[in-house]
Amino acid sequence: MFHHSAEQLQQLSQQALHKAIGQGANAAEIDISESVGQNVQVRQQDVEHIEYQQDKSLDVTVYLGQAKGRASTADFNEKAIEEVVTAALNIARYTAQDDCAGLADVALLATELGDTEVFFPWSLSADEAIAIAKRTERAALDTDERISNSEGAEVQTDHYQYVYANSNDFCAYQRGSRHSISCSVVAADDAGMQRDYWYDLARDARDLDTAETIGQTAAARTVRRLNSQSVATGKYPVIFDTTVAGSLIGHLVGALSGGALYRQTSFLVDSLGKQILAPWVCLTEKPHVKKALASTYFDAEGVATHERTVIDGGHVANYFLSSYSARKLGMTTTGNAGGVHNLYLNHTHATQAELLQTMGTGLLVTELMGQGVNGITGDYSRGAAGFWVENGVIVYPVEGITIASRLQDMFMAMAGAADDALRRCTHKVGSILIDNMTVAGA
Repeated sequence: MFHHSAEQLQQLSQQALHKAIGQGANAAEIDISESVGQNVQVRQQDVEHIEYQQDKSLDVTVYLGQAKGRASTADFNEKAIEEVVTAALNIARYTAQDDCAGLADVALLATELGDTEVFFPWSLSADEAIAIAKRTERAALDTDERISNSEGAEVQTDHYQYVYANSNDFCAYQRGSRHSISCSVVAADDAGMQRDYWYDLARDARDLDTAETIGQTAAARTVRRLNSQSVATGKYPVIFDTTVAGSLIGHLVGALSGGALYRQTSFLVDSLGKQILAPWVCLTEKPHVKKALASTYFDAEGVATHERTVIDGGHVANYFLSSYSARKLGMTTTGNAGGVHNLYLNHTHATQAELLQTMGTGLLVTELMGQGVNGITGDYSRGAAGFWVENGVIVYPVEGITIASRLQDMFMAMAGAADDALRRCTHKVGSILIDNMTVAGA
């Protein structure tokens, strides 16, 4: 499957480190990655696209004092490695010294490298992938006579491996896989046309929903949007469906991330220890969950990851920091160089149906459009579609509306969350009820 073994990648990393130090760098770090995958798309039962992907990269970061240079190559031969090291050093020579730059502190590097069980090869031939995609689309087309067209079905496999090493004698290897099946269809009736989709994603292909389930779900979600209406402009409670609720937590993560904090471009600057969400909200980072999509024992700098509480009773307990952003803030890295590792939001309701009953009358949002979120001020305004709810029951589909508020107000107005987080999502965030938002409709 891969063209290089783990041992070969580790040897290449040591070779690059040796050359960097030998050419005068006082510190260096190496990232080596390789990925292979396949993507098959069908539409109306005909093959539209077959793509095989093979990528590899060797990134070199060097430090001359605290001046940093970085360069990369896709060529792993000795001459190319020599040249990319030289290029990185040349960049460092023209880079200003930065007292926050440098490798992660040695004491924070991972020493325990457990198995998070994130690598499950799927040896799928093109013909087998085509057959799965056709079954998925056929299931959607056969679900309802109002399904009038298809945007296709897709089957993807992805396998990757990487090594991170630095001149503090750290070297770690990890490999992983991600596989998915998706489908998008169009429904039509006398009132017009609608489209929707569904997909599943997992580390292990055996954990994916069946092709038939994915196709049927895509069709059902599309048909239920027919005869969409608008709503009268006003202030209403809003439930963010689990398919879009993760975006709210994504905005929270962005505002609590080191880069935004030290640049003073976050509406949550100096929020550590302060209450910014409803008192019931707890958010936990769990980086060692087996088979989860963002599990790892070390971050992009080799720093050990740990389970930790980020939001505790609505209060900010932790930020998301790399070594650089932590030094800028006078703090310690949280092991989040390269991203966040499996966030879990607690819940107040067992199901979305219970959350709908709590809301009573209001809006259930299932789709968001546009980029109307200001990370500096917290202003929030996005196009939306979903369903109007009365007495806890969905009454009719809604489209052509805008929902607006401020993230600060939305976080404090979180009135509940359902235990319906999707398995396919990196972060486990269920449907979220916001007490009051402005909804602009007809």
